[in-house]
Amino acid sequence: MVAIAAVFIIMAMRPEPAEKRKPVVPDATLALAAIATPATPARPVTAAIAFQPPSEAAMPNDEFGKVVKLGHDIFTQTERYASQYNGSTNMNCSSCHLDAGRLADSAPLWAAFVSYPAYRSKNDKVNTFASRIQGCFMYSMNGKAPPLGDPVLIALESYAYWLASGAPVDPTIAGRGYPKVPKPPLSPDYARGQQVFSQHCALCHGADGAGQTDANGQPNFPALWGEKSFNWGAGMSNLKNASGFIKANMPLGLGGTLSDQQAWDVALFMNSHERPQDPRFKGSVAATRAQHHDSPNDLYGTTVNGHLLGSGKSQAN
Repeated sequence: MVAIAAVFIIMAMRPEPAEKRKPVVPDATLALAAIATPATPARPVTAAIAFQPPSEAAMPNDEFGKVVKLGHDIFTQTERYASQYNGSTNMNCSSCHLDAGRLADSAPLWAAFVSYPAYRSKNDKVNTFASRIQGCFMYSMNGKAPPLGDPVLIALESYAYWLASGAPVDPTIAGRGYPKVPKPPLSPDYARGQQVFSQHCALCHGADGAGQTDANGQPNFPALWGEKSFNWGAGMSNLKNASGFIKANMPLGLGGTLSDQQAWDVALFMNSHERPQDPRFKGSVAATRAQHHDSPNDLYGTTVNGHLLGSGKSQAN
């Protein structure tokens, strides 16, 4: 289950249904995740997917193309090119949006770009695509939002716009977000999830979930929990999102090989560990859960193995 998280980046990217859009994007036109620019996992994806984003080789060789290329580089090497907004995370945007944001069923950028503006219950507002990127930096990258007009934000928007060249403006476009995995016959279980993690995930993410970096300190495989992972506000901290990502994409290159039960179990195991505080923290874990995490698919504010998740206290693996 290689490389999950940074939420989320543009974390699951499934807002509430919106009215059907009429226009079409012009031809000149956004992770329980992966190395900076992983090969496309060899796995079955949504059967109805028809749209294919342009290849990296087709990137325009002009002034606009330079900004698109910068967006690609920020997306795949976030700490190197956007460290001023990245938090302490051991991950890139491409950790949760695989194949540099191109891969269907891993919250691809092209599908997100054609789905906004849209209302989201997370903040009870109509969100633009730019605000989604800002949210990813705040939650999945545990950092701070680039202001509107910032070169980092412009580059990421340009990259997403280019990837979506020719895609229909449609919030229901096939391949968007993460697939919905049915609830398994057995309630998700920590011990079973730990076994799945040991057998299928620890090789890349480490037995301690801390991930791996290269010789230059750049993320190869992201941290799944701990101080260098996505924070409690990220979409990947929700079991429904995490199980969908895991089922479709993990282990890397072997997506679709875990059962629904295994995906839910290991998602629960991953999210039963401590991580950075939700930026929306209300002064108490109970109050924050009541306002932002009141869901059976959210473990924030619950007690697992004697530990209150969200308390920020040290926790044994």
